[in-house]
Amino acid sequence: MTTTSDRPRLADIIKAQRILTDVVKQTPLEHSKTFSSMAGAAVYMKLENLQSTGSFKVRGAINRISALEGGAAGVVCASAGNHAQGVAYAASKLGIPSRVFMPVFTPPLKVIATRSYGAEVVLTGESFDDAFAEAKKDAERTGRALIHAFDDPLIIAGQGTIGLEIFSQLNPVNAIAVPIGGGGLIAGIALAIKELNPDIKIVGVEADGSQSMINSLEHNSPETLSAVSTIADGIAVKRPGDLTFRIVKELVDEVVVVNDSEIARTTYMLLQRAKLLAEPSGAAALAAVIFHKSKHFTGNVVPVISGGNINMGLLQQVLEKGMMDEQLRARIAVVIPDVAGELKSIISILEKLRANIHEISHDRSMTTVPVGFVMATITFNLQNAEQLNTITNELRQRRMKYQVLR
Repeated sequence: MTTTSDRPRLADIIKAQRILTDVVKQTPLEHSKTFSSMAGAAVYMKLENLQSTGSFKVRGAINRISALEGGAAGVVCASAGNHAQGVAYAASKLGIPSRVFMPVFTPPLKVIATRSYGAEVVLTGESFDDAFAEAKKDAERTGRALIHAFDDPLIIAGQGTIGLEIFSQLNPVNAIAVPIGGGGLIAGIALAIKELNPDIKIVGVEADGSQSMINSLEHNSPETLSAVSTIADGIAVKRPGDLTFRIVKELVDEVVVVNDSEIARTTYMLLQRAKLLAEPSGAAALAAVIFHKSKHFTGNVVPVISGGNINMGLLQQVLEKGMMDEQLRARIAVVIPDVAGELKSIISILEKLRANIHEISHDRSMTTVPVGFVMATITFNLQNAEQLNTITNELRQRRMKYQVLR
């Protein structure tokens, strides 16, 4: 019987691929001229954001749960995101009851999605660690099988089917960029690819605020970070798995880092240029490619877009910042006399240039605003970057005090 200390082999990944047939999608490998030009390489995106449940996680979950003898008494897991949905979906497909423990701060949409796949959701604790502790207790009490998010050979083998697909979809493959959280995804892909062609480079990608694998590699053993902080919550893991660490140490050619600004920019560009919705952790690998984080990114490069389940509030921020970076949206604070008609004079400037107003707010309480004046903050959409210069020139000609907010 397979144990969590067993390292999967290529045969295990091929077996997993047979199990997953007709249950999960073989996701597309899509070439992008835009990102290829930015990267200086031929970029082919592996679109796991289009997978069932919107993430690669369902692959490992189905492979793991299908191996349970007689379905056990059901399955249990802890997760605040994609693993929860993957386990719930897989269990439902296989006719096995599932219970998912989620922290109380979990966004309602993720709770609703997990329940919609058939799981019983229990909200408990302030952190993932709290939820995981409760999941372990539940498994011991009920006999349900505890499904780990990454440090399990069957989970790793399931994720490794992505490597088999990439190898069959593109020839040659020179490098594959893979986001790293706990390490299950990159471990599986590395095991598959290095058996098929050891010359293909595997590059792991971590968020700047969550470098648990890099930290562990530097210490030559799995280490726990005291805290993680990144918008890429799908890879915000304090400690990699014991098994995944050993595989990464042996088979992964390099691990690089991207910051939140680069991740947000890439998330925006995926939507704006490629019409693809990705969560920040799903965009991390592409961010590493287009921001030139590794010397291995030459020839045909495959970044794995690992998921698309983005929080809607965060998406709004990403879009706002992306539009402002491209100067498709601007925000100006103008100090004007607090009398009728003054605001209308500013609006007339925007109307003349066909700049569509998005939002207007007023503030009279700031200490920097003189008595009898008001600070009007106006957010508006632009047709091109030159419009902002024209607007600010007009404000200067009218001797208005303003500041362009970034």
